[in-house]
Amino acid sequence: MGRLATKLATSKLTLCLALLLAVFGPASAQSQRAFADELTPRSLTPSSNLAGDTDVTYRADFRIATTGPIGSIAILFCANTPLLDQPCDPPVGFDASSVILGSQLGQVGFALYSGSTANTVILTRPPGVANAGTEATYDLNKITNPSSGGPLFARFLTYPSSDASGPATDAGGMALYLTNAVNVNAEVPPYITFCIGENISGFDCSTATEPFSDMGSFSPDLTAAAQHQILVATNAGNGYNVSVAGTSMTSGNNVITAMTGGTSQKGVSQFGINLRANTTPTIGQDTTGPGFAAVTAGYGQQNHFRFNSGDIVATTNFADDYRKYTISYIVNVPPAQPGGVYSTTLTYVCLANF
Repeated sequence: MGRLATKLATSKLTLCLALLLAVFGPASAQSQRAFADELTPRSLTPSSNLAGDTDVTYRADFRIATTGPIGSIAILFCANTPLLDQPCDPPVGFDASSVILGSQLGQVGFALYSGSTANTVILTRPPGVANAGTEATYDLNKITNPSSGGPLFARFLTYPSSDASGPATDAGGMALYLTNAVNVNAEVPPYITFCIGENISGFDCSTATEPFSDMGSFSPDLTAAAQHQILVATNAGNGYNVSVAGTSMTSGNNVITAMTGGTSQKGVSQFGINLRANTTPTIGQDTTGPGFAAVTAGYGQQNHFRFNSGDIVATTNFADDYRKYTISYIVNVPPAQPGGVYSTTLTYVCLANF
């Protein structure tokens, strides 16, 4: 098989961090409550970290931890602690009584609940199922910051009920810091890590070996197979897509048929790929890594192969940690396959959605 080329496309992303977030998880279950899981990752970012500022927007962002119904979300602002088993003292001067719910992403359909207070914002909707791993983002506009600088604590809680009553499902706490004098700004540069090799050790692109495979001699009695690995990570807010382009194996005018799906069959003209650990033939590995990106449906079924130039083989809609994909290739030929040296060049493109 010929060399597999790679391409990389990025665009600029600037994130303004108005303050430093110190993240705390729940130290213990809140009195008479048992949370299913911790909302992580999570963040709460204000448009201003100056004490006493008005018309401030707080962006709440977290990832659903437990699959199940969500009818309300409570966001508490506290002066004393982020710990869920402690009382929440209202911060002096903080006022969310005139809050307006702005944009909402991921889990949508929420409105402000009439039971909200100056330091507790409750979002409500008819209960609907939310899947674990789903991103949830909400802009809370028209908030007044505490009157003096120092720590400000917050807590997120999700509920099956529509009024934040009953046991909470998932929760998480955090700490912010407000200043009396200056804005602290920092830039997180956009990045995407993307590499390919016949083998990659761990999640280190510097270990990637040459992306070239020789499948040896084809025979109608054997299935020829090979593999490569791809490593991807990015902070692009809308994730990335990995696609493949090229042709099936050819020798002059002789072509091995590209598969549209199905299993490997010896003695039949077939060229196909997938991104799974297969048993027929024994080739490949399932995706590894701490990220959440997934193989697309056409290439994610064990022992089923296909190839169509331009197809997306892996994707995610969120910024994502390292994911390592193993791409398996198979070739079968019939007894009458014309002789020759068969090869192909495939190009894998990873496009980050900044």
